[in-house]
Amino acid sequence: MAEADTHAATALAPPLPPLEVEPRTLPRVRTTGSLSRRMILIAAGWILLLLTGGGYALDRVLSTAVTRNFDDQLEYVLTALIVSAEIGPEGEVLNNREPADQRFLEPNSGLYYQVSAPGQESYASRSLWDRRLAYGAPHTDLSVHAYDSNQFVDPKAESPEKLRIVERDVTLPGSKLRWRFQVAQSRDGLDAQIRVLRKTLLRSFLLLAFGLIVMAALQTFYGLWPLRRVREEIARMRAGKARQVERPMPIEVAPLVEELNALIEHNERQAEEARRHAGNLAHALKTPLTVIMNAATAKADDLGETVVREARTMRRQVDHHLARARAVGRRGSAHSRADVWPSLESVERAVGVLYRHVRIDTSGPRDLQVHVERQDLDEMLGNLIENAAKYGGGSVFVTVAKHSGFVEFLIEDDGVGIPEEERIRIFDRGVRLDSGKPGTGLGMAIVRDVAEIYEGTVSLEESEDLGGLLVRLRLPAAN
Repeated sequence: MAEADTHAATALAPPLPPLEVEPRTLPRVRTTGSLSRRMILIAAGWILLLLTGGGYALDRVLSTAVTRNFDDQLEYVLTALIVSAEIGPEGEVLNNREPADQRFLEPNSGLYYQVSAPGQESYASRSLWDRRLAYGAPHTDLSVHAYDSNQFVDPKAESPEKLRIVERDVTLPGSKLRWRFQVAQSRDGLDAQIRVLRKTLLRSFLLLAFGLIVMAALQTFYGLWPLRRVREEIARMRAGKARQVERPMPIEVAPLVEELNALIEHNERQAEEARRHAGNLAHALKTPLTVIMNAATAKADDLGETVVREARTMRRQVDHHLARARAVGRRGSAHSRADVWPSLESVERAVGVLYRHVRIDTSGPRDLQVHVERQDLDEMLGNLIENAAKYGGGSVFVTVAKHSGFVEFLIEDDGVGIPEEERIRIFDRGVRLDSGKPGTGLGMAIVRDVAEIYEGTVSLEESEDLGGLLVRLRLPAAN
């Protein structure tokens, strides 16, 4: 009656609404800025710095060259003026011929000359009109001296007229005085040439900087383009269109792609192992559950015993698959590392407590390490040494050595051994050759599975020294 009410209530109950699955959002990745922008800014900074320094140096060189050329022309006029000078009857300076440049005759033309001496009236060009060049502080210019001067003030202009002056002190024949010959010219023409030169340099260097920065940007985008291709390949893998990055990549990106493909393959292998373990566990639990359900449905008299027996079987299966899952989850040769001797001593003490009549001897180097997690190494050695103590005659000998990149464990006992035809079958789950002693029949299977996960091996042989079973366990060495 209660069962009928339950079915009726189930029939009358409204159907549950469908579960709403929220769209999966990818975790936001923390970034440190654009790599392209960083490379372009660094390139632009160096380009501007180098072009600024180079432009300044080139401006100094060209400005100096233009100024030197300007001074050379004034020096030529100065030399002609000195050659044509002579001393008059009253000791004054005269020119036996006037300079050919007509600007010396035009007042305020911007080109002037003057000959001066202490205590003597200056002999000046007509272009100076009522002005005179400053004689300056007493000093001796035995060679040509060029300098800038702002001594002339134009009343119509806001700033004084800038002059470029070359001068030289000369002692003329027939005179004991030292005469100073000066030739001056307005800097307007010189400054105009320098401005044109600098404007040309500025435009040229700005155009060059813009072109170089554009080229750096293009180079950056072109150089980083393979990374965008890697992103596209990953998107194709997420969409199910590819299993790995298959497109050819540059040499610099190829190692990254290889590591990425290796990681994807590793994840796929782990996922496949997880699916296989889940399937094996479901298959292993299916039979005990069926037995329990059948016994419960038939209301068997030994239902309690059946439940306990099958539950024990299911627990053994769960323990076995959990051990495999732990080993798979911790696998990784880069960071899995365990010292052999501490693990071996720990297992020896634990087994010695359980089997006090058994003598366990060990030998081998004490500095060996294996690419295995310590917990998994303890579990494998514990199963093997415990089996040797349980099924042996009282003596167990463990030898550890290193061969060809592997650490080899030899566990020998003085028992009756295992026939050669049974040595393969002993690794199957639940197989026990001696049912008279307690056990689950999963120890050797766990050792084999965990060793294979770490790319190791385990095999059974006959002990030549003790006459019993010899188990050879090989694990990758870490040193």
